[in-house]
Order: sequence, then structure tokens, then C-alpha cells
Amino acid sequence: MQEREQFASRLGFLLISAGCAIGLGNVWRFPYITGQYGGGAFVVMYLAFLVILALPIMVMEFAVGRGSQRSIARAFDVLEPEGSKWHIFKWVGLAGNYLLMMFYTVVTGWMLAYVYKSATGAFVGQSPDGVAAVFSNMLANPGELIFWMAIVVVIGIVATGAGLQKGVERITKFMMTALLVVLVALVVRALTLPGAGEGLEFYLMPDFGKLTAGGASGLFEAMYAAMGQAVFTLSIGIGSMAIFGSYTSRDKSLTGESLRIAGLDTCVALMAGLVIFPACFAFGVEPGAGPGLVFLTLPSVFDQMPLGQLWCSLFFLFLSFAALSTIIAVFENIMSFTMDQWGVSRTKAVAINGVCLFVLSLPCALGFNVLSGITIPGIGDIQSIEDFLVSNNLLPIGSLVFLLFCVTKRGWGWKNFIAEADAGHGLPFPMWARVWVTYGIPVLIVFILVMGYVPIVSTWIGA
Repeated sequence: MQEREQFASRLGFLLISAGCAIGLGNVWRFPYITGQYGGGAFVVMYLAFLVILALPIMVMEFAVGRGSQRSIARAFDVLEPEGSKWHIFKWVGLAGNYLLMMFYTVVTGWMLAYVYKSATGAFVGQSPDGVAAVFSNMLANPGELIFWMAIVVVIGIVATGAGLQKGVERITKFMMTALLVVLVALVVRALTLPGAGEGLEFYLMPDFGKLTAGGASGLFEAMYAAMGQAVFTLSIGIGSMAIFGSYTSRDKSLTGESLRIAGLDTCVALMAGLVIFPACFAFGVEPGAGPGLVFLTLPSVFDQMPLGQLWCSLFFLFLSFAALSTIIAVFENIMSFTMDQWGVSRTKAVAINGVCLFVLSLPCALGFNVLSGITIPGIGDIQSIEDFLVSNNLLPIGSLVFLLFCVTKRGWGWKNFIAEADAGHGLPFPMWARVWVTYGIPVLIVFILVMGYVPIVSTWIGA
């Protein structure tokens, strides 16, 4: 049997795993959700769910990967009790990775397009309506969307085609380093804006009255948003972390490593907020503007700053690096699945999946123009449908599968999980948390699943 590829360094494992987690969930989704749900109080709630919900599942997914030394394609086959059917989930995991990339490549293409538009002055002197027109014209142009999506797919193909160490690890290390440097520069610029203090107060000073202002329903909505964000931001549930567990050594405990990765992921998300909220308040922009905050609002905010064209270009370059780090990581998971499942070479896996990923990403790119008539009531267009299937279904369901596999006797079992998680130096998995992990977390996951369907069903029945 061919020897398993390994990361060249522990830093590679930490940065690539963090790179998989650091993406649109941090730099696009987190700021606008925080703005919608009242700022600092929501941040506190999100951090709590990150620790008590998402982090334990991340440790479990890493343990399944490292314990099996396989991607999700063969991990359950290696670890499951004889005669059990846990391995069937591999196909759900593969579907989740593909569905995620089918819209992620398109939205990442928007980021790259905005880097180009910012650098060439497309937003200079534009009013908010003018910026909105630039965005609308881009979405209405199928050729432009497909062009930028294709560039994203090519970047993913090149990185994974070059191999784990020479491609994925080397490129991601560069991008993560550049991301952090650009982010620090943006934070310094935002915090030195006149009026930035008001934005900091909104973002960092918790006001829990804002969470309960809408009554019980408003609180439940905020809890659902915080839980969903915690699961989405760490990319858990579809094997995206298991693959990197399979590439790392047993020198360090997985709980400690997971804390470092989640910490870096959270640090980037919080720093993104330190860029966006001070800038919004400094120029009188509504921080709860929703998903359009980044693409419709912020370009005109940057245009009001000295050297605004430069800062706008750097901001979207930062977003692009964040999104591309996830693209490369999930592409690697898909390539590894193909190699593990069917025993093909990396070159063949990259060629086959590269074509498939491009073709399957076309509906999302066309869903804003040619196929804009395809919608589902209560969900939205093709991109929204794909996002809903992944974020509201496959990620929480997959998280529940990994959890049950690690805590039940009919799966891998608690003792085997703990032995793998605690192998090596570092923080052990807390044994006192067994009851919470076994019974508490599944309740939260069911809550996520149910809450995800409440507004959709309400729309369907006209409530």
C-alpha cells in the first residue's frame, strides 16, 4: 500500500486546517450576522457555541481522520465495527463537499472580480447606488461570472495538482501569511478613522437586551444564527477536517491543536469585524445591512477614505485569500476522496474532479441571469438553494454522524476516540464533558435543523 502523504511541518497542518475554516463564514457572513443581531452580545453567544458545540465535533473529525489515516472515503470503513454501515455516510460527505464548492467557487469569483474592479478604479467616486449598479451588472453578465469562477477552479486545480507539500501546503502558507498581514493593516486603518469608537462600542460592548428585544422568537433566531455560524465557520461535518487529520502525526493531542485552529479562525473573524464596524460607523453606514454589506456598501465607504482605492483593493484581496484558502482545502478533500476510494493517481483525480467542479459550478453562475427563474419559495435562487442544502442540512447532519460515531458502542466508541484524541503531547479531551457531548450537543444540532426549516415552512403555508 502506498505510504500516506504527510504535511512537511506542524505549522502546515495548523495553517491549512485554519485556512479551510477561515473563509466566507468569517469575512462575509460573520460581520453581517453580527450586525443584524445586535453586535457584541451576539459575539459572546457565538463564542460560547463555538466552544460547547463546534469545537468538540472538530476534535472528533480530526480523530477519525488521524485514526484511520484516510479521508472520509475510507475512514469509516477502517474504523467502524464489522458489519455496520457508517461508511455509507461517505457519499453524503462527498456530496456536501461538491455542493459547497458549486457556489463557493462563484462567490469567491466575486471577490477576485472586486479586487480587479477596485484596483482599476471602478468604485472611485461612486455613490452607494452606483456601487450597487456595478454589482448588479456583474451578476447579470454570465460570461463575467463564469470567467472569474473558472479562475478560482484553476487555482484550486493547480494547488492540489502540485501535491500536498509542494502545492496545497506551500500555497496555503503563503496565502495565510499574506491574509494576516493585509488584515492587520486594514484593522489599523479602520481603528484610526474619526468616529471609529462608536463602531467598537457596538461590536465589543455586549448589550444582551438587544438579543431579547424581539421576545423569545428573536432570542431563538439569534441562538440559531450563532449555532449555525459556529458549525459553518469550522467547516465540520463533511470530512473537510478529517482529511487533514489523516495527514498529521500523532505527536500532539488533537484537542490542543483544535483549540489553536479554532482560535486562529475566530481571531480572523473578530478582526474582520474590527475593520467593518468602525468603518461603517465612521461613515454613517447601517451595520446590519445584511449580505450586501460587503459588496454593496463597503466599496463606497472605502471611497470616502484617503487612499480609498488602495484600501478597497486590499480589503477584497484579504477576502479573496480567505475564500481561496477554503477552496484549496476542500478541493484537496475531494481529490483525496477520489484517490482513496478508487485508487487513482493524484493527476487523474485532479483532472476528473477539476472538470466536474467547473461544470457543476455553472448552474450557480447562471442562476443570477440565464437561470434566474429557477427558485424555491422560502429559500431563493440556485446559490441560496445550494447554500441551504449545505449549511442547514449536510453540515449539521454530518456533525451529528461524526459525534455519534465517536460516542456510541455501535460506532468507533468513546474509548477509541479518547485514545486517538489524547495521543501525543498537549491538552487532553475533557472526560467530564462526556455526558454533555453525548446528550447535549445532539439536542443543539436538532435545534439547528428544525430552526432552519421554520421560516421556509412558514412561507409555504402562508404563516
